[in-house]
Amino acid sequence: MAVSLLAREVSDLCLGKPALRSLSISATVGDVLSALKRSGDNYISVWNCDDRHNLSGADKVDAGFDECRCVGKVCMVDIICFLCKEENLSNPGTALQAPVSVLISKAPGLIRHLEPNASLVEAIDLILEGAQNLVIPLEIGTRNSRKKLPQKTLSNSTLHNNRQYCWLTQEDIIRYLLNSIGLFCPTPVSPINSLDIIDNQNILAVHYDDPASLALPLIVQSLEMQTSVAIVDNDGKLIGEISSFTLNSCDEDVAAAIATLSAGELMAYIDCGGPPEDLVQLVKERLQERNLELALELMEDDSTGLSSGGSFSSSYSSSSDDEFGVGRSGRSGWYSARVVRRSEAIVCYPWSSLVAVMIQALAHRVSYVWVVEEDGTLAGFVTFAGMMKVFRERLRTMA
Repeated sequence: MAVSLLAREVSDLCLGKPALRSLSISATVGDVLSALKRSGDNYISVWNCDDRHNLSGADKVDAGFDECRCVGKVCMVDIICFLCKEENLSNPGTALQAPVSVLISKAPGLIRHLEPNASLVEAIDLILEGAQNLVIPLEIGTRNSRKKLPQKTLSNSTLHNNRQYCWLTQEDIIRYLLNSIGLFCPTPVSPINSLDIIDNQNILAVHYDDPASLALPLIVQSLEMQTSVAIVDNDGKLIGEISSFTLNSCDEDVAAAIATLSAGELMAYIDCGGPPEDLVQLVKERLQERNLELALELMEDDSTGLSSGGSFSSSYSSSSDDEFGVGRSGRSGWYSARVVRRSEAIVCYPWSSLVAVMIQALAHRVSYVWVVEEDGTLAGFVTFAGMMKVFRERLRTMA
């Protein structure tokens, strides 16, 4: 069984995944915003080409085009953080005409390409090197053979280099490993504090009464780390969090709330079910005090064409089940019709077993779990990448 696991190809983890569609690097922030609202996806992949570049290999060389590659991914949190900047909050309409490149993380290696016949171990190694998503070509037809794609489909934005691709996420790999958990015994039942995977050096946290704007750079950092920003009291006890998962289910007008509320107020503002009316009014009053009239319009009518100036296509990028779980609703509104996780932080204890923490994270569709002491004091967090490090060491001993 261990040999079988080591021999697994990443294509086995891609079965049933939908084709990944895309936006071109030439798109605008407004294009991304429209695509997110229309598609219901949590992430939009960005490629260094557009649909008209889906030519045959010889034609592409003749036309002077290099191979299409996914160069990044963007989500509603990226847009919210971009609009939070003072110059963008004062004129969001102009900000939404900026190129999508302003949203793409500059951190290297977050997106990596991998062939479908690569091994599971290779995929894990890329994750441990810092990759968040792996871009895998989908095999068409029988294993290791692809049918020639009909010419009429070449305009479909799911195609790049005349192939279709899908995301492979950290969650996909952890879920796959959980299905083979018995092979790793007794490691899975070991407490996490014995496995050296509790990170207490990179905790991102703000106090309840701090301005939410102080959390802005931490929100950006948490998106790269695939964690969240903890909200703690004066004793260091965990109260809640500003979750990328939750922010990703909101609309762009949350930028105004981040700019005007405290961290604790923001936590209540983005909680599922929509913001309390008193906080909505408070945000509007503070925007008026700061003469941010255009940001006020953003709040009052986020369904208007602020993203005008970009040409919108009817077909946009589509991630498969990604690390944020449920998708956005297609309507212009506050929250998806599906249940969105509340701002309550998902926690475990230092003595919790590895398998229990894995199940907890997968059940809540998050890529991390906060670790607290018995009295609620924040002690660190555990990520999917940290869990994978443990399994990679075990796989190395099986080889």
